[in-house]
Amino acid sequence: MSSFKSVTRSLGALTQWNKQTDGVLLLTNQANVRVKLYSDSIVRITCSTENTFEDFSYAVVAQPSGSAFGIIEDEATLSIKTESVAISIQKHPVRFAFHTQSGHVINEDDPLGICWIGEQVTAYKKLQPGERFIGLGEKTGPLDRRGSGYQNWNTDAYGYHAGTDPLYCSTPFYIGIHNGLCYGIYFDNTHKSFFNFGASNNRFASFSADQGEMDYYFIYGATVADIMRQYTHLTGRMEMPPKWSLGYQQCRYSYYPDKEVLNVANTFRDKNIPCDVMVLDIHYMDKYKIFTWDSSNFRNPKAMLKQLNDLGFHVVVMCDPGIKVEEGYEAYDDGIKRDVFLKYPDGTHYTGQVWPGWCHFPDFTKPETRTWWAEKLKAYTNLGIDGFWNDMNEIATWGHMLPENIELDFEGNKATMRRGRNIYGLQMARSTYEGVVSQLNGKRPFNLTRSGFSGVQRYAAVWTGDNVAYDEHMLLGVRLVNSMGLTGIAFAGYDVGGFVGNADSKLFTRWLSIGSLSPFFRGHSMINSRDTEPWTYGEEAEQICRNYIRMRYRLMPYIYSVFYEASQNGMPVQRSLAIDYTNDAAIYNNQFHNQYLFGPAILVAPAESTKEITKIYLPEGKWYSLYDGQPVYGPNEMLVECPLHRLPVYIKEGAIIPMQEPGVNTSVSTDTLELHIYHSEKESSFLYYTDDGQTFGYKEGQFLTRSISLLPTERKLIIGKPQGNFDDGTRTVKVVLHGFSPLDALTVNGTRQKVVSEINRFFEQLEKYDPISDPEPAPEEPVQTVAFANGTEDILISW
Repeated sequence: MSSFKSVTRSLGALTQWNKQTDGVLLLTNQANVRVKLYSDSIVRITCSTENTFEDFSYAVVAQPSGSAFGIIEDEATLSIKTESVAISIQKHPVRFAFHTQSGHVINEDDPLGICWIGEQVTAYKKLQPGERFIGLGEKTGPLDRRGSGYQNWNTDAYGYHAGTDPLYCSTPFYIGIHNGLCYGIYFDNTHKSFFNFGASNNRFASFSADQGEMDYYFIYGATVADIMRQYTHLTGRMEMPPKWSLGYQQCRYSYYPDKEVLNVANTFRDKNIPCDVMVLDIHYMDKYKIFTWDSSNFRNPKAMLKQLNDLGFHVVVMCDPGIKVEEGYEAYDDGIKRDVFLKYPDGTHYTGQVWPGWCHFPDFTKPETRTWWAEKLKAYTNLGIDGFWNDMNEIATWGHMLPENIELDFEGNKATMRRGRNIYGLQMARSTYEGVVSQLNGKRPFNLTRSGFSGVQRYAAVWTGDNVAYDEHMLLGVRLVNSMGLTGIAFAGYDVGGFVGNADSKLFTRWLSIGSLSPFFRGHSMINSRDTEPWTYGEEAEQICRNYIRMRYRLMPYIYSVFYEASQNGMPVQRSLAIDYTNDAAIYNNQFHNQYLFGPAILVAPAESTKEITKIYLPEGKWYSLYDGQPVYGPNEMLVECPLHRLPVYIKEGAIIPMQEPGVNTSVSTDTLELHIYHSEKESSFLYYTDDGQTFGYKEGQFLTRSISLLPTERKLIIGKPQGNFDDGTRTVKVVLHGFSPLDALTVNGTRQKVVSEINRFFEQLEKYDPISDPEPAPEEPVQTVAFANGTEDILISW
């Protein structure tokens, strides 16, 4: 009779333990283990085969909060209890389980526990009955990741398809959902990592890394939103972006010469299509060398930038990390002199081939390099440029085989590219952000990156890279942004129209309508492709695109307020329905898993450009059509018409949506604030936020917030007293009531005011919608309105 002998190394049995101020230290016969409490509901588990723990993270910025806890020990287990969660540690062998205070299993180790196969370390978790998994950020596949597996290894994934993995950005954080409970796990290991959610097995979910410690944070929360709040407490939240970065951005690879850039900008103004940004891809540079200008195509960058500024445009410039190996090129010569480039173990510089030719690459994990990079960025900030686009930072090189023996400084604790590849883009984004913030005299920069890691939200927006012009990719981009929102990246988006290939008029128009209700809104296309400005697809497409872009600008007070919420609690701007409707099985159906909420109140149901009718799902509650205000009750699967000019969009009952008249860019101000109120029998509220949209003055109190509350049973709407020290210029408030019973009058702070009945249209009539028959009339929605002077105290409206 033979006995089974495992070739894996597990944690083994507990031999001793010691209580610490913030948790416990465990010693097993195979490893050192630490349980550290970051709060009542955030528990860090670290396992190492070394005598010491690494205790280094580019992602985590939080510190333990000093939570109270108790310890109970018996012969078989060691139990740690906080006010929120109980951690049960089996002794022989060591295994972890997390329970509610009432004893329900939240998450528990599989009998395989935590173990090593060579250098690779893995945590195996029991699959709970009916358990779903969401998150992991920029990952293809369905919303519910049960049955799928993924790896984190930031990759230049040009023209990726609907099943490609990995992509550009890694966020090793997921949320598990089962039996009315939910939890999050963040795996803080930057080596190549793997997540298995029951793929090719029916026993366990697991997460592993090729090397390094098993270092994960268990997060318990009552809701998905609560878990996301705690995760972004750990890894940080975005700063308020400049308001202009939330407008439409026009890009292509590439606009040149300068006359072409100005021509496109002028055409936006001539056609009254709002736009805030012109983006310059690599052809603005001298032979693709960063910090330079092509003197033949951009003879006077300062003059061009002034003309764009006079037209109301900001400029975003491409920033690639590759520094061409060329004597006489200042960035190269100075980089060599100051020792800022990546090296092999023998001390020679790593050289890889990319756009400029053979290049060296800055080591952004070295403080001196970040200082050097900031100095070089003055080539742009001295010209007034305040938008930066970090690209090719996976690192992308021709050959796609980045040597893993490249060494990085890691703040003085050297590591190889095995540990550094996944954080290279994060560190480049950090270097750019911190560098330009120090130079812009209090102005906020816009910073965009392709590659990143958990915590990237502190420094940059993220876009989904080199997507492809077809319908499946359009819908995939929506899911990617939904998932990135679940992992702390609130400011994210995709290239409208597709970067690779040639979108036809239907695809571009549909894509732009969806993109207008996304956090980052940019049109982009690659070299040798057709023009993709909104007017290049014919008059009908131009009118539809103008309508949706103008609608976004009309929604800007709402959008800006939602970005403020993201900066405060980590809630994404584009919200997977799994956040608010976690236990509704229908939202995970592949027919409906592209749907999302834009902010708390606007439900978007993306549809293919080829469809005139599509099936959508409305969760529980009452919803109003954006176009005609007709109410629909959920839960409800329904077929709806979706011509190109009618993307299925519904407004949640009780919605409070601040709006304004749209201008040609976000800097155009109006003295009237519209508050669109959608009837409900339930109470609701919204926090309106604004500031100067440009500086960090909001951190010093230069902002304005107003809490707006709908109290249906009391028949009241309360606009709270302004808070903060900023005057937003609002002199008139116009309340627009949707779905309310007819009213003759209402009172504003005790004064009776007549209600005016109007026809509401969010979109202009399409004059040439149908070249054969009469144009289709714009939808009409009867609404009731009242306008009154703004005030500096509470405003009570009753009916």
